[in-house]
Amino acid sequence: MSAEVFDDRRCFLGEGPLWHPLRGQLFWFDIIGQKLLSRDDSGPLEWAFDEPVSAAGWVDQDHLLIASASALWQFDLRDGARTQICALEQDTAATRSNDGRADPWGGFWIGTMGRETEPGLGAIYRYFLGNFRKLIGDITISNAICFAPDRSCAYFTDTATQQLMRLPLDRDGWPSGAPELFIDLGPDDLNPDGAVVDRSGTLWVAQWGAGRVAAYAPDRSFLRAVAVPGVHATCPAFGGADFSTLFVTSARQGLPAGVAHDQSPHGQTFAIHDVGEGAPEPRVIL
Repeated sequence: MSAEVFDDRRCFLGEGPLWHPLRGQLFWFDIIGQKLLSRDDSGPLEWAFDEPVSAAGWVDQDHLLIASASALWQFDLRDGARTQICALEQDTAATRSNDGRADPWGGFWIGTMGRETEPGLGAIYRYFLGNFRKLIGDITISNAICFAPDRSCAYFTDTATQQLMRLPLDRDGWPSGAPELFIDLGPDDLNPDGAVVDRSGTLWVAQWGAGRVAAYAPDRSFLRAVAVPGVHATCPAFGGADFSTLFVTSARQGLPAGVAHDQSPHGQTFAIHDVGEGAPEPRVIL
């Protein structure tokens, strides 16, 4: 099983891959480059923004919900028009959005972090049917937001802690208890980044600095890892016609100039076929 290059554009900080199930199309971001990227039969596509953008959910055939440094937006893929849904930490210029994902109820979770990775400056929020609520605070690097297929819990991490957390949810998708430790990657010195859950409940976690995505069973056991050429793997997403392809974004942020040169794979977006049984991302309900 090997990764192939899906898109050779080299993002400074690739993130937030989303397979749009109606369009059969992958979208992702270069956070630092302030761009939404995609490709279709015509070739590469991209949309430029005036601030960092990092994560998305699909609303319908032609609209995405996009998280930027200052707000959640409805974004029209046909003409680039955007409408603000709600503000996101607009009272401070020190933070930006980071990892985010739609939940099984049609809500959208978004994490923030300090632009200079300031300790404890970030948080995790949920938008659901017009209600925007802060769920968790005191986070340095929000990541790995994803959901168990039985709707019992959400997963997340503060990458700085090297710990994956489990958060129990109630019938409406709101937290019903305190976060609890799911997997501690500290003993292996691994840094959890973005994550996605497949149909079986297996958690697929990109590991920054390790050039891989690792799979963990619901019982916390390590199953396997798949390698990607970019050393800073940032986030996985299942897609393709049968959702068996794992797409993985990567970054060249923080790499020495001699490593992050123009011919290196770091920052590219990769595809690994026949990895597992993924599922479509839920539609965001506005």
